[in-house]
Amino acid sequence: MVAGSKKVLLLFQIVCLSIFSQDSYLYKSSTVPAVLKQNANATVRYDHTELEIQDFDRILVKTHRIVSIYNEYGERHHNAVEFYDDKTKIKELEARIYDASGNQIKRIKERDFADESAVDGGTLYSDNRVKYLNYTTPSYPYTVEFKSEIELRSTAFVPSWYPVDDFYLSVQHSEFQIINNSGIELRTKPERFEHFNISKKAPLHYVANNIPGIKYEVYNEGIKNIVPQFKSALVRFSMEGVEGQNNNWNDFGQWMYNKLLHGTTEIPESVVREVKALTDDLSTNKEKAKAIYKYMQEKTRYISVQVGIGGWKPTEANDVDRLGYSDCKGLTNYTRALLDAIGIPSYYTVVWGGDDIRNIDKSFSVTEGNHVILCLADEEENIFLECTSQTNPFGFTAGFTDDRDVLLITPNGGQITHTNVYNADDSQQITTSELILDETGSLKANLTRKYTGYQYALHSDAASKLDKEHKMQHHSDWGYINAFKISNLVVENNKDAVSIAEELDMTALSYASKSGARLIFQPNVFNRIETIPPRYAKRTLDFKIHRAYKDVDTYVFSLPEGYSLEAMNPSATIETVFGSYHYSLELLANDKIKYHRRLTINKGLYTKEEYSKYRDFLKQVSKQDKTKIILLKE
Repeated sequence: MVAGSKKVLLLFQIVCLSIFSQDSYLYKSSTVPAVLKQNANATVRYDHTELEIQDFDRILVKTHRIVSIYNEYGERHHNAVEFYDDKTKIKELEARIYDASGNQIKRIKERDFADESAVDGGTLYSDNRVKYLNYTTPSYPYTVEFKSEIELRSTAFVPSWYPVDDFYLSVQHSEFQIINNSGIELRTKPERFEHFNISKKAPLHYVANNIPGIKYEVYNEGIKNIVPQFKSALVRFSMEGVEGQNNNWNDFGQWMYNKLLHGTTEIPESVVREVKALTDDLSTNKEKAKAIYKYMQEKTRYISVQVGIGGWKPTEANDVDRLGYSDCKGLTNYTRALLDAIGIPSYYTVVWGGDDIRNIDKSFSVTEGNHVILCLADEEENIFLECTSQTNPFGFTAGFTDDRDVLLITPNGGQITHTNVYNADDSQQITTSELILDETGSLKANLTRKYTGYQYALHSDAASKLDKEHKMQHHSDWGYINAFKISNLVVENNKDAVSIAEELDMTALSYASKSGARLIFQPNVFNRIETIPPRYAKRTLDFKIHRAYKDVDTYVFSLPEGYSLEAMNPSATIETVFGSYHYSLELLANDKIKYHRRLTINKGLYTKEEYSKYRDFLKQVSKQDKTKIILLKE
């Protein structure tokens, strides 16, 4: 993390104090220190958020924010937006626009803010709305000043403080203060403050000064795992009138079970009879649960429904059964009800879903998470079910909810557990091919490829792609092969085995180049490392390989008549902490050559200093992937 020298920070602080003594300077983009303009699309000049907790069911939030915006990518950082519903009242809302010289050019009152539903078109209905600044600037840079005051009647979600909330955003001054007048204990947790210039002004009062923009770098951990955060939770809280206790995860889970989930799993007796008949002849709970999961997938579909208690209470199972659709909460709860009907316990599970791996904080209980899945506690393992998908295999979670801490809601309270980890042997791409090379250098090949684990997730739509779309994808992947054509493409999605298999025929003209009596070609036809991650003169972020995988390739070439092997490098092996690589070439009988390649990538968190070594590893792999075979005409 780039923190800057102590001398530079001290200078910035002196400048900051001078600027804040004269508010007009904040509106001039020219007064932003030069270092804060580097790696920044916008700079937060001043941000003051005050939370006054008035009671267990009332919080007053006051915001004053001034942001200088340098380009179109910085527009989203003005954060001139407020969400509201029946339990959230906007008491004040105003914005002012200043040109580059600090002259006010526009004032936007609350009635002039855009006002619309806070959810997208995929949501059936919702009581959440948003008011936001909708301003188009004639030129850059310019500055936005935003003031708001809102009253929250649900205190389950105490707003967190992210002084920096994105890449390419610098912060000159950000201040966060909580005034707790409720008499209720407030639990707090600061995270990653030590890497940034943040000081404690008073209890529950923090200030961040002069934080440079963070440049995006590949393989980063995810912005929420990099930037500082201050989060808090009331021990006694209210979610839209439903009171709860939150001393720990057990308390919070008990509240969710008793107040949000209890009484929501009733389903029609006709459905109970149907699922019992469906599973009576099956011997194990896993087999029965698999049949129930398929039943749910065929009977329902996903659609967002943002209503209920804080958007957290699921639609009742009866209603899901009748309507045939719901959101992640409703579909998960409906599947739980179906399993209850045949005597199989399962647990509603709160998770941070997404490609980046983000954990529920096991050391600090707070209302968090953006998705719900179901946990089936089998005798030997926890099986997690993604209930929003009509196509997912039973128990498959790779790519969206894998390898992270989640919260199980049980009758005895909340429990933190970890979802499935897909290691390299679980997540394979296995390719075999028989290839015929003729004397002109042209190639004919039959290829069979299988995907499992995380690699299955990456290709899970392959079976539903149109033939043309699938061929176009291969043309993109194999762009280094000139003039090739694909035919007889067949894809099979085996959900029971959780694997996708594809088979195709391919022809390529002049794959091998001719040089007099010689043919020269690269035996790695279908799986080369072509792109190396970018080089950084000085990387600032540690890097993370989120998921492990393994590629195994085996090709057998039939050589053209009259040609024999003149030269080839028989093998190469590379071993690193990041993974391993091996290829071998073997001359077989009957004028055939066998090429075998294995690449394994290990998941892990590595230091920024190790990034160049990782690049070197991939560069070596790429070099070996280009190894050549030389054939000589007899």
